[in-house]
Amino acid sequence: MKVTRITELGKREATVLENEHSRILVDDQGGMVPELSYHGENHSINAHWIPWFRGNSGKAFNAAEHGGFWKGGLLYDLAGNFPCLPNFGPDHTVDGVALPAHGWTSQEPWRFVNSGVDKETGGAWALSTLESPDAKMPLSFSKIDAIFPSQPVHYTAIRVTNKGDRDLEIVAAWHNTVGAPFLQAGCRLSGAADRWITPAAGGEFDPTTRLALGKEFPSLDKAPLAKGGTVDLSLVPGPLGYTDFAAGAIPASARLGWSAVVNPALKLAYVCFFTGQAAAGPEDIILRFNEYWMQYGGRPFTPWAAYEGGMDQTYCLGTENAVSAYAYGLEYSRKTKTLLGAPTTVIIPAKSERILRYGTLFAPYESTLDEGIRTIESADSKLVCGGVGGAWAFNADPAFKALKKLEAKTAAVN
Repeated sequence: MKVTRITELGKREATVLENEHSRILVDDQGGMVPELSYHGENHSINAHWIPWFRGNSGKAFNAAEHGGFWKGGLLYDLAGNFPCLPNFGPDHTVDGVALPAHGWTSQEPWRFVNSGVDKETGGAWALSTLESPDAKMPLSFSKIDAIFPSQPVHYTAIRVTNKGDRDLEIVAAWHNTVGAPFLQAGCRLSGAADRWITPAAGGEFDPTTRLALGKEFPSLDKAPLAKGGTVDLSLVPGPLGYTDFAAGAIPASARLGWSAVVNPALKLAYVCFFTGQAAAGPEDIILRFNEYWMQYGGRPFTPWAAYEGGMDQTYCLGTENAVSAYAYGLEYSRKTKTLLGAPTTVIIPAKSERILRYGTLFAPYESTLDEGIRTIESADSKLVCGGVGGAWAFNADPAFKALKKLEAKTAAVN
């Protein structure tokens, strides 16, 4: 078990967490996670997407210098997995507060506080904090990144504190994004949702999607096409010139929420898991939706293309999970209130705090999951994934018991 501070490519300050098989790289800037890699007998591979266009000059984003190509700071620093609070979607103004795209947690630099290896749990951990840059939305964020022995999982806990005198209504998301070489045609995508919908017209996907907009459908393998008929979104294609989005509501009866991508050629699974509504405590932020961003080459403009009108060179898949109305932003989510029967916002009460716990697993399996993951159940020290060919159990802590112990111990450090 190791935790190390480094300066990575682009002169970004970062933390590296490692155990016997897994390595996690967490940037201070935006909490980006460019690397979640697995190293074993037959594998040495990073699951996370690192954009070809990521800015690595060593300079911080400057709108005058970089805005023409990158359009914004988020795309300049973008990589892998990152948290999105209090906004999930485009930049806009809410209650007089200018919110950046995907929120402060993805665009502001986190302040590294401390790190270590815990004797009781054996976990390597790092603690970071972030304060709202606008006093009109007085939120404070505290984040623990952790890894534990014999578990191929990146654990994160984000505590959100409302320092103000009125309740604050926000959205929250984890923006997991996988890319090649892990992502390839033939991968299988699945999630905990039992009802699905394509985004309403009027958003960023109008000109890029092959799907019919604003349509409900029962499962990923029956998504409605704009030209008629359906397509199986659970089967990942190669680059095909479209960028699509679909959201699915996770049942309120679920004790565990999850999303998953399986690569049957490499025998590797990428699984996100988090507390479900049926297991929620009063302090939990519950992610109500699987929200899948299928970036298969539909954006003929920079930075996705090398020049305006050029071919989109970007192939990746966002297995995102959120409490939000699509990825249309906080204001849209507040107005929508519910989607597919589930709430699209979460309340952080005045002078109170709420917490979001999240796990991202990347590990090999045997042939039982080749057709995709259909079910995931929590065991004491296992994440049991069910597929067509049977079940496969990964070492994990779906109840976040060890992570909660770290939260209690690091509270005094913060």
